[in-house]
Amino acid sequence: MDAWKEGLPRNPHFAVQQPHLGRCLSPFFLTCAIYFLLWIPEDPPSWVGALVKCLPVLCLAGFLRACSGGYYSSLLQVALLFSACGDVFLIWPEAFPYGVAAFTKAQLLYIWAFGLRPLQLGLLLPIVLASLPFYCLLLLHLSSDMVLLLTAYTLALATMLWRGLARGGSARWGAQLFTISDTVLACNAFIQPLPHARLVVMATYYAAQFLISLSAFQSPRLKTN
Repeated sequence: MDAWKEGLPRNPHFAVQQPHLGRCLSPFFLTCAIYFLLWIPEDPPSWVGALVKCLPVLCLAGFLRACSGGYYSSLLQVALLFSACGDVFLIWPEAFPYGVAAFTKAQLLYIWAFGLRPLQLGLLLPIVLASLPFYCLLLLHLSSDMVLLLTAYTLALATMLWRGLARGGSARWGAQLFTISDTVLACNAFIQPLPHARLVVMATYYAAQFLISLSAFQSPRLKTN
């Protein structure tokens, strides 16, 4: 296996021999705490709110840049940057389509990073059975101009979930939390308002990005059955 292509640390004892790894993550935890402590209202939208919202994700990109090398890590970094752009766009309702487009690109990059080995086709059935009813319900509440955009994103998200589950490790849990976050977001935005939706969405979203970022330090699952 080519460790650089897989995104693994060149030294198998990387995490043990890098005592500063935890310190590299401290900006992420600090900016997460700032986001939840400030809890800046989303209405009216503001650039301060947008900055505070995207800083944790930018910190994760910086963390990978500083502590992890390889092609896999590079793909995650670019995905995180697109996610940060999506975070900013979603602050403004009129920029919502741009936010969805940015997150679609992020999901495609995650799919690219996770790869297609092991294929694990058996994972597709439960994903389809879980996502299809919700998607059909969502369609009933979408305006015609949003259908194509959100259909593309739903397909990208479901594929990312499949590949994350197949990869295993923290990517598996990150993919699941990302899906939960976006499901709650879509339900709250288009179907019916949910109590504490923003808290659930952002907590699961930051946790998802964190766990996916940690996968840069783990070997992918190599089982093929």
